[in-house]
Amino acid sequence: MDIVEIGKNAGLVWKTLHQKGSQTSSSLKKLTGLDDKNLCLALGWLAREGKVTFHSEKRSIMIVLK
Repeated sequence: MDIVEIGKNAGLVWKTLHQKGSQTSSSLKKLTGLDDKNLCLALGWLAREGKVTFHSEKRSIMIVLK
């Protein structure tokens, strides 16, 4: 795993959220085809850049673009 791949996956997640709107992590996994580890790394990248926020809705955590 290298930084380039993490950045590429972060772009994929960002694009998916931009096109589809707020998603749960399980729906993002299905839409992007990323496994747990790669999705978490991509979300961490986006969170560090201030591009996503996380909101609780019932029993789920929604991932939202800022």
